[in-house]
Amino acid sequence: MPLDAPRNELDLSAWWMPFTANRQFKDAPRLFSHAAGMYYRTADGRQVLDGTAGLWCVNAGHGRAEIAEAVHRQLMELDYAPPFQMGHPGAFELAARLAKLAPAGLDRVFFANSGSESVDTALKIAFAYHRARGEGHRTRLIGRERGYHGVGFGGVSVGGLVNNRRMFPTLPAVDHLSHTHQPALNAFSVGQPEHGADLADELERLAALHGGETIAAVIVEPVAGSGGVLPPPKGYLERLRALCDKHGTLLIFDEVITGFGRTGAPFASQRLGVTPDIMTTAKGVTNGVVPMGAVFVKRQIHDAFMQGPPEAIEFFHGYTYSGHPVACAAGLATLEIYGREGLLTRALELEGAFAEAIHALRDAPHVTDIRNFGLMGAIDLAPRPGKPGGRGYDVLLGALGRGALVRASGDTLAFSPPLIVSQAQIGELFETVRAVLATVD
Repeated sequence: MPLDAPRNELDLSAWWMPFTANRQFKDAPRLFSHAAGMYYRTADGRQVLDGTAGLWCVNAGHGRAEIAEAVHRQLMELDYAPPFQMGHPGAFELAARLAKLAPAGLDRVFFANSGSESVDTALKIAFAYHRARGEGHRTRLIGRERGYHGVGFGGVSVGGLVNNRRMFPTLPAVDHLSHTHQPALNAFSVGQPEHGADLADELERLAALHGGETIAAVIVEPVAGSGGVLPPPKGYLERLRALCDKHGTLLIFDEVITGFGRTGAPFASQRLGVTPDIMTTAKGVTNGVVPMGAVFVKRQIHDAFMQGPPEAIEFFHGYTYSGHPVACAAGLATLEIYGREGLLTRALELEGAFAEAIHALRDAPHVTDIRNFGLMGAIDLAPRPGKPGGRGYDVLLGALGRGALVRASGDTLAFSPPLIVSQAQIGELFETVRAVLATVD
């Protein structure tokens, strides 16, 4: 049944949708049927400007023929190869290409199939690394409030979004740093906020409380995405890096959202000048076309596993679809597009125009704060009394009705357009939001 079939011909009941108010959606479904370039097309034929790169992932825009052709060729040549004890050329080629893009030293790559899997993989690598070095007592993890690290039990445990955590048991021995959102000091910041570097010193307090020698890893997003687009305060990541070094703790950057050009460099760690020990990615690695994740690891961490008999498995972890041939083909084609069109640094060129356009909404109704970094931005709205999230949801619907896709997380609107966006389309996106805000009570 095609997606543009009339609603009365499309059975909506079987799919239990993720992160969706299912009953609300199925009473008034919002269906996309086509996509090309910067635009979706709805099932009823309307064009919608993509202000979110799908779900932070379609960095090169929609409908890229080169990726589709690479996927087709791969399917006809080798549809699947087992990644346990076997291999195929595409996985090694993609890993080598990714290693060349990565921050210096992060030149070993472990493939997963999503950001959630990448995070759980990174946490397991951290535990296993310390054990391999004779420090198996390092069993504690440190996350951060308002952090999002996927939906695996590890990612939920180190994550700091309350609704993601309250229904599920979490791992023991996990603590959290405070988030860095300080609107009283940093409201309407353009780029990195001036205040808040001292919040990194909470790691020193946690080390004193639990014993620094017990902490295996600290995981943060260099720019928090799903928690509301929170750029790091100036000096914050540098202090966090220094404290991790002091206590022998691994620093993990979750770059599932910020990787592959979102901040104006291949990875946010490069833009911000702080290199982690492990880095998780997904989303943009294949332009969202095929599920894939990639965990980057410093060589010395990888090499700590390469001991003992050469015939012994060094790390008991992996997935049936790790380095899947079709995902690798999509990834290689995506990297070609990024390189040829200069998309991994284009956000830096557009950052000024993006900042000017989003901050122009400072005087719009209900706006309480605006933040931006690279081609990421967020607008906080004052919540309705007793109805948190209602205003954000109404803006999402209003923008969609006017031909623009925005992301609403509660009463925070988030923006992350594909990296091919034009300045005119940036202006169109935020003028649409302004018009909607004028109509929302």
